[in-house]
Amino acid sequence: MSTSQKNHQASLPIRSADLPARKFRGMIGVGGIGAGVFFAVRGNTTIGREESRGGRFLDRRDCCKLHIISHYVKVLSDPEFEVIPIGKVGDDDTGRKLLQEMAEVGLDLRYIEVSPGDSTLFSFCFIYPDGSGGNLTTDDSACSKVNSSFVRRAESEFQRLSGHGIALAAPEVPMEARQTLLDFGTQYGLFRAASFTSEEIRLALELGMLNYVDLLAINRDEALRLADIHNNTETTRIVQLAVERVKSVNPRILVTVTAGAEGSWLWTGESYLHLPAMKVQPVSTAGAGDAHLAGMLVGIAEGMGLAEAHRLGVVVAGLSVTSPHTINKNINRELVSRTLGQLA
Repeated sequence: MSTSQKNHQASLPIRSADLPARKFRGMIGVGGIGAGVFFAVRGNTTIGREESRGGRFLDRRDCCKLHIISHYVKVLSDPEFEVIPIGKVGDDDTGRKLLQEMAEVGLDLRYIEVSPGDSTLFSFCFIYPDGSGGNLTTDDSACSKVNSSFVRRAESEFQRLSGHGIALAAPEVPMEARQTLLDFGTQYGLFRAASFTSEEIRLALELGMLNYVDLLAINRDEALRLADIHNNTETTRIVQLAVERVKSVNPRILVTVTAGAEGSWLWTGESYLHLPAMKVQPVSTAGAGDAHLAGMLVGIAEGMGLAEAHRLGVVVAGLSVTSPHTINKNINRELVSRTLGQLA
């Protein structure tokens, strides 16, 4: 028996029924597929426009959002659960390596295309000694070529999973591609999940995209942009104001907000649930929000209640930050099940 088969045999928690009973068979998602590096900058002062500054590369590997979420959903779900990412990589070594890694965990790569003449999405993440930082990401990569017509090629998969699938719209591809995916998710009755960057979230609201979302996953900064308030506001209040803003256009939406060490919040449609972050020694928090969303989606696909799915998201996120890389390849069903048992 293979290691992956053993991992899949581990059972996740008992299901509850505050979501409509539904047998989910798969997830179709669109978003960024790429890689990146981390660079530790010397000194905490902000780098100037014409400044030259020393530093060192860190032994950390960055992956992009669709890859991170798809990876965790696949390795933590029932082995029969399909995960179908839609996207593009460049015709380069980075793209080929990513495709190999995605194939190794069993992702369905029929709708991942190698884009001739384009490079794979790449980010350069810089970190100051105090832990703050930022990143520079290519905006002319293969991911920028993922458009509405490209997503339409997968319509038969939405139809096949009609009423029994999850549609995921993740950042790092054009908004039009994500809108098409959400349209198909709506047309064929899939559970629709989405996330947006801080720069995109207000635009998504203005374009009406949140009307086509069942679960919105955002972090504290994205909630702050939605709430349109000052950064020194208490996080609980930021969450409440952001949810109120979203509910004004979509009263039935579910919202999860991650806030690092402060934990995470879930709006269930009726009440707020808050869970503290797992007590672990973090190595890198990059990708934790994507891991949290993946855990939530696995819980929903497994038929858990919202509170249980939220708890699963917290565990996956907590385990993810114990790795220096944005995908912690040590996470599997057995580890998650054992961790949940220890927290009970």
